[in-house]
Amino acid sequence: MNIGLFGGTFDPIHRGHLALARAARERCNLSRILFVPANVPPHKQRQPLSAFSNRYAMIALATAQEKDFAPSLLEAPEEFDAGGMRAEKMRVAKPNPAQPNYTIDTVMRLKQPFKKADRLFLLIGIDAFADIAKWHQAEALFRECEFVVASRPGYSLADVANALPASLRPRQEVTRPFQKQAATGDLVLKGVTIHLLDEVYQPISSTTIRQAAAAGKPLGRFVDPAVADYIKKTGLYKGR
Repeated sequence: MNIGLFGGTFDPIHRGHLALARAARERCNLSRILFVPANVPPHKQRQPLSAFSNRYAMIALATAQEKDFAPSLLEAPEEFDAGGMRAEKMRVAKPNPAQPNYTIDTVMRLKQPFKKADRLFLLIGIDAFADIAKWHQAEALFRECEFVVASRPGYSLADVANALPASLRPRQEVTRPFQKQAATGDLVLKGVTIHLLDEVYQPISSTTIRQAAAAGKPLGRFVDPAVADYIKKTGLYKGR
């Protein structure tokens, strides 16, 4: 079975996230994609986030019509209970609530019940991938899963290869011919498999959505209607 793991703050989840997930499902024949809202994202520990419950609820609403998509409690805080569905019921260990949620730890928890033939695919945007070498135990991530990266104009195949951790990065003379080649197709190197999606880029940012919501502007072009309605009814980003 091919499983997709899509992590992030999802504050809020938007159409760009869903477009990436749908394209990844088709490209990599994914049987299921888990959307994992981070409780304590390492790179945003000082940035205020909406409550985990709100972000989880918006994911549930946005994915309700996609039978292969599901919100995940892999990084849920200990006190969170989504209608009685505790994270313990997922047969994975709970994260330490005092520690940031490192992706490698989430991956290892998710893979605990995997069978030998199961494959894990990590979904990520190319802007985030550009900093992948700085991630906690980045080399281990490439051993444990394949990457599905949503590309966008301005990135080359060489940029993708040069973003890899030093131990996995090809020599410059190898990547130089790819500097003018768009980041598309598959990049397969020793210990690295990256699937690049070049037709899913949407210029949407969660920051823009929060600002629009705070100003009382319509959100329909950014998010699923059910998510827009949730934000409006809860006043989630008012006062931001």
